Amino acid sequence: MEKIIKPGSYIYIMGICGTAMAALAGLLKEKGYIIKGSDSQTYPPMGDMLKRLDIEVNIGYFPVDIAENKPDLVIIGNVIRRDNPQAMYVMIENIPYMSFPEALNKFVIGNRKRYVVSGTHGKTTTTSMLISVLRAAGFDPGFMVGGILNGDNKGFHLGASDMFVLEGDEYDTAFFDKQPKFMHYYPDYLIITSLEFDHADIYRDVESIKEQFGKLIKIVPENGIIIYNNDWEHLNDIFKNTNRQFLTYGISKDARWSLDNVLINEGKMTFDVLRDNKLLDTFETYLSGKHNALNCLSVIALCYETGMDINHIKKGIFGAKGVKRRQEIKGIKHDITVIDDFAHHPTAISETLSSLKETYKDKRLVAIFEPRSNTTRRNIFQDIFPKSFTFAQKVIIKDVYEPGNIPQNELLDTKKLIDDMQKLHIDASLCKTTEEILVNLLPCLKKGDIVVAMSNGAFDNICERILEKL
Repeated sequence: MEKIIKPGSYIYIMGICGTAMAALAGLLKEKGYIIKGSDSQTYPPMGDMLKRLDIEVNIGYFPVDIAENKPDLVIIGNVIRRDNPQAMYVMIENIPYMSFPEALNKFVIGNRKRYVVSGTHGKTTTTSMLISVLRAAGFDPGFMVGGILNGDNKGFHLGASDMFVLEGDEYDTAFFDKQPKFMHYYPDYLIITSLEFDHADIYRDVESIKEQFGKLIKIVPENGIIIYNNDWEHLNDIFKNTNRQFLTYGISKDARWSLDNVLINEGKMTFDVLRDNKLLDTFETYLSGKHNALNCLSVIALCYETGMDINHIKKGIFGAKGVKRRQEIKGIKHDITVIDDFAHHPTAISETLSSLKETYKDKRLVAIFEPRSNTTRRNIFQDIFPKSFTFAQKVIIKDVYEPGNIPQNELLDTKKLIDDMQKLHIDASLCKTTEEILVNLLPCLKKGDIVVAMSNGAFDNICERILEKL
């Protein structure tokens, strides 16, 4: 007989410091479950959030941490491999286990309307904007985002409204379930922001990713709404081969929803929104960059098409505060601004640097990058990366994170990357460690500089360390 898991039950989460896993831990604790977990290390911002929530985290995956007090359920994150000692113990001892999406569905979302934001880029920021608009309209949506919302200081909320907002990630679910996580979410309303190759550790090419997105749109109900950015050719390919109803948004004027007059002035961005090439209204946001204007546009389109009042939409877009580690200003010392950003894919790096250059027009932009993701550690984007940094006046690349985990013939050649950037007249240099970056960076900084550190990991708390040394 299946064990009944109800509030008060003890749930152990493996890989608890991941962005989604930490948010799930918070949601489950809010619902009354007893939560503990494990990870290889604790790191900000999620480690800090778990500490604030008083959720115990065991460092390392030791079976004894589960054996001492056997949980009623174990949730196994997709960072966990089949040969993980704790995972092996859970299976040998027949302790009930499930994946993150299964748990989220069963214990948190239930029968609520599902607003899902998917795509290669911009998921977290777009999801945060959608939450802001729904709140401005008087709703109290439940949500879970892959980051920490500025203003909320967390990335989750149970909510009281009959709606739940979440990111639809194309990464696989767990070692025992290789479907993309988004296939578990059954969206009623779906935004797809973009599509290009990523996650080289699980996808062989962009066609295999397109295949999964094709499956995603098929599970949206007939009375649901799908809206996608038709500036992306790979998305157009998918929708050419479907009989599903959909709406489009983008830069191109053949989109149902489009932009005009995007302007950045004194830290604020304004833009006109066109529906069927007719002006709907002008919107304002404190988020910057054309990519963020497009993220706003997707939310405006979805909310308008679901019948929301335009004034509520405008209020929500203007009130959106963004997410930590997305162009997040960590501090200003001696007129040097230090910014933390999650960018790791070449497209995201280019958009981040372009946006910062637009915002800080006359300032010198110094970019520091750590190739850390499973895709960027490989040489897939070897020839594309150099041009991604053209908006920066000075670039420091850290050597590949844990290169021993990548086959030598697939490894990103950082020396070649530096050479290719120098051929583009970019002042670029390579450092083996974070300590070496600090030694080389600090003497060359001057008043007015904008320093942005980019990585999808903790990057050894480099922003805080720069500010400390300044």
